[in-house]
Amino acid sequence: MSTSSTVIGSYEGEDVYQVRLRSDGGIEAGIVTFGAALRDLQVVAPEGKRHVVLGYPSFEDQLTNKAWHFGAVPGRVANRIAHGQFTLEGAQYQINLNENDRHVCHGGTSGFGVRNWTIKEQSPNTVTLTLRSADGDQGFPGNLLAQVTYALTDDSTLQIDWSATTDQSTIVNLTTHAYFNLDGTSGQDTTKHILQFDADHYTPVDESLIPTGELKSVENTPFDFRQPRPIGDSYHYDHNIVLRDLTGEVKRAATLMSSQSDLKMELWTDQPGVQFFDGKPLDVEQPGHDGMRISSRAGICLEPQVHPDAINQKNFPNTVLKPGETYRHHSELRFSQV
Repeated sequence: MSTSSTVIGSYEGEDVYQVRLRSDGGIEAGIVTFGAALRDLQVVAPEGKRHVVLGYPSFEDQLTNKAWHFGAVPGRVANRIAHGQFTLEGAQYQINLNENDRHVCHGGTSGFGVRNWTIKEQSPNTVTLTLRSADGDQGFPGNLLAQVTYALTDDSTLQIDWSATTDQSTIVNLTTHAYFNLDGTSGQDTTKHILQFDADHYTPVDESLIPTGELKSVENTPFDFRQPRPIGDSYHYDHNIVLRDLTGEVKRAATLMSSQSDLKMELWTDQPGVQFFDGKPLDVEQPGHDGMRISSRAGICLEPQVHPDAINQKNFPNTVLKPGETYRHHSELRFSQV
């Protein structure tokens, strides 16, 4: 197998590359330097190769819809920060507001998911990308070096590793913003997908989707996915699910099954939570892979990460990164036919 990278466009005067990854097990991925995005992911299904994440064959269409973060790595802090404000080591910081002029989501007006990363190294089945974020970028303190590695294994698994270092105390929370549809490009929506979380609690939110700070039981709530069940369309999910095992070890977080129950994905992670976004607001004019119509609930996001607004919530896990430390996050997407 040969390593392949191709210029697919430009952004702010820089070439944007796509890297094709393949493994002997048949899994295949396209990684784009813009947003360090998982542009497409194909796995072996009963009919052959099947697309399992939403994306665009055209970089121009990806750029047009960059606000949706299709497959991108959001940062410096994924998810929400209340009013874009936090205090760290006695200093107060204000991040560029980008959600209804009230809050910050996914790192500010020019977060990591809408930046062009640099390819550090690559092989037939792996690629590592880096991004340098200067002190004061979007309002965050410290010069930060972020890195993400995508690796395909021969057992139909995509492994993703994030890391970061800083020269000044800051906050970091990186994840993947891939939208999954295990029915492939013929799937209309994901309401009949079967979902299970290895979780007993979630974080309630206010009307702006900012966590209240409470860890609430899923018992008798729409968030009870302790047993596998269809996602449905009776509730709009954009909430953080709190996983059972908070030791920092890699554990199963979620299991997703296609509507026809012929393809399964397990999410394994060392993170304490998963943001579950059902894609209800999706309504995109440009067609995705194979001409797929990307409309409401066409894909769901399962974003392993630290809980939203953690810097402002004392009982949430910590997102502070200090000089001399290394932020690390490891997650795996394990696919199998059923």
